[in-house]
Amino acid sequence: MKKGLSNKTWLCILGGVMALCAAAAALVFLRMPKGAVAVVTLDGEEVHRVDLSAVTEDYELSFTGKSGITDVVEVAPGKIRVRQADCPDQVCVKQGWIGTGVAPIVCLPNRLVIEIADGAGKVDGVTG
Repeated sequence: MKKGLSNKTWLCILGGVMALCAAAAALVFLRMPKGAVAVVTLDGEEVHRVDLSAVTEDYELSFTGKSGITDVVEVAPGKIRVRQADCPDQVCVKQGWIGTGVAPIVCLPNRLVIEIADGAGKVDGVTG
């Protein structure tokens, strides 16, 4: 009488495990968001929208609010930040880069908000 499983049985088990792993990886890949979209609003109005996954080169935008404060926003592949601001507290600059919807960038004195939306353009539930 043999003890243990035959080689053929082990190959079948290994093949089944590999098939399950491939199916799980495909499911995760298909459910991933299509790309993060940064939505910039100034004084409650959308002034700029950019698909961060489509950005290939860094560039800057400048937004001046009704208060006269100017924010310089830097956009790079997959991320966005306020690089420079005329506001006194500099909280928006200190926040740094964002690329997910975990927390928006807010410049309160200028009433500038940068939020990350999903690929469909909906603002993430955490920030919305």
